[in-house]
Order: sequence, then structure tokens, then C-alpha cells
Amino acid sequence: MKKFSLLVTMLLILGVVLSACGGGSAPAEQPPAADAGAAAQTAPSGEAVTINYWLWDANQLPAYQACADAFMAANPNITVRITQSGWGDYWNNIQTGMVAGTAPDVFTNHLAKYPEFAEKGQLVDIQPYVDADGVDISVYLGQLADLWARDGKRFGLPKDWDTIAIVYNQNALDAAGVTLDELNNATWDLETGGAFQELIAKLSVDENGNNGLSPDFDPTKVKQYGLIINGAGEGYGQTEWSWLAATTGWRHIDELYATKYNYDDPRFIGTIQWYADNMKKGFIMPIEQVSSLGGSAAFNTGLGALHSNGSWMIGDFVNNATFPFGFARLPQGPEGRKSMFNGLADSIWVGTKYPAEAWQWVKYAASQECANTVGEFGVVFPAQQSGVDKALAAYEARGLDVSAFTLQATEPDGTFLFPVTDNASQISAIMAPAMESIMLGQAEAAAVLPVANQEVNALFQ
Repeated sequence: MKKFSLLVTMLLILGVVLSACGGGSAPAEQPPAADAGAAAQTAPSGEAVTINYWLWDANQLPAYQACADAFMAANPNITVRITQSGWGDYWNNIQTGMVAGTAPDVFTNHLAKYPEFAEKGQLVDIQPYVDADGVDISVYLGQLADLWARDGKRFGLPKDWDTIAIVYNQNALDAAGVTLDELNNATWDLETGGAFQELIAKLSVDENGNNGLSPDFDPTKVKQYGLIINGAGEGYGQTEWSWLAATTGWRHIDELYATKYNYDDPRFIGTIQWYADNMKKGFIMPIEQVSSLGGSAAFNTGLGALHSNGSWMIGDFVNNATFPFGFARLPQGPEGRKSMFNGLADSIWVGTKYPAEAWQWVKYAASQECANTVGEFGVVFPAQQSGVDKALAAYEARGLDVSAFTLQATEPDGTFLFPVTDNASQISAIMAPAMESIMLGQAEAAAVLPVANQEVNALFQ
């Protein structure tokens, strides 16, 4: 465990992550108290205040409630009221609240979302607070802290990091005679689909008991799919397709905050068409079914043998899987195994009436004390090494081998950053219907993606 911890620290610090992030000026009508200013006043007023804090991950709610309880015990004048809602409702409510003046004081933010908020001046620049309190951002693994900074401004302190792996149904593997070693060493390529395609075919079973390698397999009456993904993936595909597309050498963008996307690259087009073709073959659960059931929910009920998902979902499988499961390595493509690397942070809404108190909560939520608490819950990998150690111990105590996630994070050149750019909401609005049309079999990737890419890149002109 100690050797692994040192390896995580060294390799992540050597460059798993690069830097990024966003800025902007505050709207004229926002309360002036939320402007950190040149000399931030970080000390709370001492008056009784309530900080509304929002997050979307139900699995993390108990961990952050424990952090909030400890924070409130040390700061009896500050009440932290936590609200959790699902991903879609969460962002709709955040955006509506910012316009209506009812947004939460502090909320968990995402790299795909915060640049737009920052550009519109809807987030507090916390760099003056960081400077005033002498917060040491070097405690965060790798350069996670830099992801939340841009042009001298900062909009969050890192809380966690994540990678992608393959979740497997042990009963399904046993029934098909597939070993974990085969799965861990599966290869993939655009031309043939490699051993990985053969595995998902073998693990797909129709209502008559035929698997996908049989000429009698009926793709219209599938009882168990070889692979389930979470949807079409819009323009990011973090858990859905990014981990395959990236093995070809393709990247969404060439650098953080780029003004050009690469959705017209033949390697990307080929990867997405591979998904659509295998949905038609009955080896990957169709998007219509995923949209109805939910990817992880469908997997947890036994409708699939394999499922691609992120390390933040480990607890969900522990709580909801109806069969023995485990985590396997991603397939190896032409350029090895690749996983998107992401991390969350809390941001302060510029309209908060209590910026000093909100900052104190943000600072604590990203502290070592809270990281250790979150780690003990075993739901995510915290952004500080001590929290990672706690998380590993918590998973080990449950008999869970999570090395598929951690080995991916420490593998040289095994990760690539979430594509942080401006115009995220407009990009999603363009890419979501384009990707869905392909995976629904309504259009070919080669016809749709170059057009969509042109529309995306026009956003930056």
C-alpha cells in the first residue's frame, strides 16, 4: 500500500495532468460582497448564517455531510445546508438560479461547466482568498489545482480525481468461459475490433441461449448484452467512448482551452461508427434501451456482462449490483490504454451574501481533514494523497480490488485531460443530437460528424 501511494504521488506529479481554466468579470447587479477584491476578508462575521451547498452525486452525499458536520462543529455560527439532485436537474437548477438570483452559495462544479460560468462573471475568483489565507495548493496531486485556474484567477480547489475502467459481471464471465486475464489483456482496433469485440460478442446472449459468435444469434432478442455504455456521450464521451477513441491517438482538442475540436478526424469517425455497428449487431445495448433504463442501472440488474464507468461509481455497484462483480482494465488499442482524467471542485456563486463564510466552507471541503473523511467512505479518490490512502484502505476492507482505476492513473501516458474549453453548452447542444443519430442508426458517422465539427468550431470564430 505504501509503495503504491508513493507511485501515485510521483507519477501524478510528473504530469498526469496539465493546467487550464477560466475567468471573467462580474455582472453589474451582483452583490459587491461577493467580489474577493485585492485584499480578501476571509474571516467570517461571526453572525449566524446558512450556506447552501449543492452537489449531484448521491453516493458522495453522506461523506460530505460528515465533512459538513465537522465543519459546523468547529464553526457553530455557520450552518451548511446540503442539497443533492440528479445530474440533469442539478445543472438546470444551477443555471436557472444564477439568472433568478436563487443559486446556491457554493456548488460542486465540473470542468465542462465552469469556464462558461466564469466567462459570464457568475463565479467568485477565490485566488485573493487563497493568497490571504496562505492555502498551499501544492498539496493536491499532480497539477489538479491548475485545472481550476486561468489568467491569474481561480474558481475552485480540487476535491477528487477519477479514471475509467470496465466493470464486469462475474457470473456472466463464468457462464461464457471468459477469464479475467483475457479481459484484462483484451486488444481493440478500428479494423477488426480485436479481441475486445470478440469478447463482447461471446458475452452477448439471445433469448434462445445463442451467443454473438453463433450464426443463430438473434440481435433483436438479446437477453444479455456484451457491453453497456451510459449513452451517446454528447461531445465528451468520458465513460462511453473516449477511452477507445483515444487509443487511436485521437484527442478532442490539441491543448486545453483550444479553439478547435477534432470530431472530423477519421479515427474518431471510425470509433463512433464501431459503436453504432455493434449496437446493431446486438453486442452493445442500444441507445434507446440505455435511455430508458440507465446504463449503470441496466448493468446492475444483470442485462449486460461488461460496463464502462468511472471510479466515482464504485459505491453504486457495491450498493446495487445483484451479482458478484469486479473491475477490469480498459482494452489496449493501437496506442495503449487510455482514460480521461477528471476532477471536481467547489465554486462560490458571485451572488452569495456570505462570501467569507462560503470561502471557509470551500477551503474546508478541499482540506486534508475533509479529504481523509471522504476517503474513509470509499466513494471517490480524493485529491490529496492521504485521502487516497484512506480510500484504498476502505476498498480493501470491503474486499474490492480497484487497481484497474489506480493503475490507469499511474500508467505512463495512460490518461488525457477532460477537454476544457469555452462554449461547452453550445458544443453539447450540437454534438448530442449528432451522436444520437449515429448510434440510433439513423445516419452514418462519416456524414454527420464533419458537419457537426464545423458547427462546433464556428463557435470560436
